[in-house]
Amino acid sequence: MDSTRASPAGRPERTMHDTRTLIDILEWYRAMGVDEAIDETPVNRLAAAPEPEPATPETAAAVSPAAPAVHPATHPAAPPSPPQGRVAPPLPALRGTDHGVPPPPLSPVEPREAEADARARAAACTSLEELREVVAGFEGCSLRDTAHSLVFSDGNPAARVMLIGEAPGRDEDIQGKPFVGRSGQLLDRMLAAIGLDRQSAYLANVIYWRPPGNRAPTAAELAICRPFIRRQIELADPEILVFLGRVPAAELLETTQGIQRLRGTWRTYASGGRQWPVMATFHPAYLLRQPAAKKLSWRDFLAIRKRLDEGDTQ
Repeated sequence: MDSTRASPAGRPERTMHDTRTLIDILEWYRAMGVDEAIDETPVNRLAAAPEPEPATPETAAAVSPAAPAVHPATHPAAPPSPPQGRVAPPLPALRGTDHGVPPPPLSPVEPREAEADARARAAACTSLEELREVVAGFEGCSLRDTAHSLVFSDGNPAARVMLIGEAPGRDEDIQGKPFVGRSGQLLDRMLAAIGLDRQSAYLANVIYWRPPGNRAPTAAELAICRPFIRRQIELADPEILVFLGRVPAAELLETTQGIQRLRGTWRTYASGGRQWPVMATFHPAYLLRQPAAKKLSWRDFLAIRKRLDEGDTQ
């Protein structure tokens, strides 16, 4: 289907559909970390340089013309002035550098070393505020290099219920809060259905930075962030944990079972010598794709409400 139409002058005009497509492409470029246009024409910088053509008397004369004679009584001619018109501006300074000089390459951090470093830093934190500062300054996870912002938490840290998802999406990356996009709006309605909101719930993710293009986090990224989310649970110390989706459930319960088998049954999460009751259920993003599963999540949320009402969270 053609995305252009003829204007009264006979020139093609872009339709709203075509403009939306261009915007989507630019958003994808931004998500992938593309933030600079080099030239309008692509250049293969890995290709071998072309062989120079052999010089001939004609080409040599054209390249090196005879120098004009200078009268001994005259002064040498002044150097030619630079050409007028468009002059290429100086190269802008690279981000994080001075005077356009690129920084030295960072030494790669092995995942095991980064995980050990995260474990030591997390264990030393004595409050959620301190943990947030430590995560914000942590450089062992490469996701922070492509993300716009740290997404640590939202809601009430003293709430009785803590909900944990997988990773931030585009809207979360922009606002720096978990569950603020379409799936977050659905989660707000689900919480409201059992009498909860963001003042009576605490929200977080097992991954603190948005993976490029909303891809799934890798096993190494999960392992590096694991000490932080475990310590976050310990410091928040809620009465009930709710794992939203397969990734947080499998990661924190250390199981290979899928969410279809994990959901709907109370389980136990242990860390730091303590235990918490856990209800695993579908991630709201999954419910947007599979609305028929909402009835199962509704049962899970009713079980959460019942447990809160009974006060039996031991």
